[in-house]
Amino acid sequence: MVGLSVGEKHFIQGGIAQDLRSDGRKRLTYRPIYVETGVIAQANGSARVKMGATDVIASVKAELGRPSPSHPDKGKVSIYVDCSPTAAPMFEGRGGEGLSTELSTALQRCLLGGKSGAGAGIDLSTLSIVEGKVCWDLYIDGLVISSDGNLLDALGAAIKAALSNTGIPKVHVAANVPSDEQPEVDISDEEFLQFDTSGVPVIVTLTKVGRYYIVDATSEEESQMSSAVSVSINRQGRICGLTKRGGAGLDPSIILDMISVAKHLSEQLINKLDSEISAAEACEEES
Repeated sequence: MVGLSVGEKHFIQGGIAQDLRSDGRKRLTYRPIYVETGVIAQANGSARVKMGATDVIASVKAELGRPSPSHPDKGKVSIYVDCSPTAAPMFEGRGGEGLSTELSTALQRCLLGGKSGAGAGIDLSTLSIVEGKVCWDLYIDGLVISSDGNLLDALGAAIKAALSNTGIPKVHVAANVPSDEQPEVDISDEEFLQFDTSGVPVIVTLTKVGRYYIVDATSEEESQMSSAVSVSINRQGRICGLTKRGGAGLDPSIILDMISVAKHLSEQLINKLDSEISAAEACEEES
């Protein structure tokens, strides 16, 4: 938790009420966003995203697996977040475990629509190789390096950037294999298929402080929140997931208004990420 004096709390709340936050931003303005791709050589794809002083890394590892019986025509995706003890004092020891679990669950809801993958922002059917027998399992790992608020949105952006950087090896399946046997597959070392991220959403979290809500909250601002709503929205403006935290209840009309604002902000965030990812990939190719 961020320790603030009474005066500091009033200063933060008063600034938000007047649409002038402590760092000079308006209520619905993001901090500078920086993206770097290909930061982990051993991964199939990776990216680092900085939002102000919040710094996170996401990596994607693809492995062959077997589809679940309930979804034989889909691959599987698992998301795990680790909060580095160096990111914040509260993450030392077992302090970061609860937040790691909370962030992993929220990302699962926002990007996959829950454990089943129904309504997923990531199309799991594209990970199927042989229905009911072979599929790709994607292991997405997030690492919080530095924490200054808005971790969920930053991790969502890093995962989107890492997936755009992900190359899935081309798989050749042996022909004429009996239906009751596991088919033989040959994984190419030279041919890769680019992962389609056109449907992968961004996450926009609106944090309610007093009567107003803000985007891209810092740690100090989050310490003054009554509640926060995170909405994942894709390029088509469709909602892929929604999660709320904080004890204070919200009137349904306020939630609808927050969703409407989040939808508008998602267009700005997607355009910004697209340009940052393109620039990062251009730098990666030059190096």
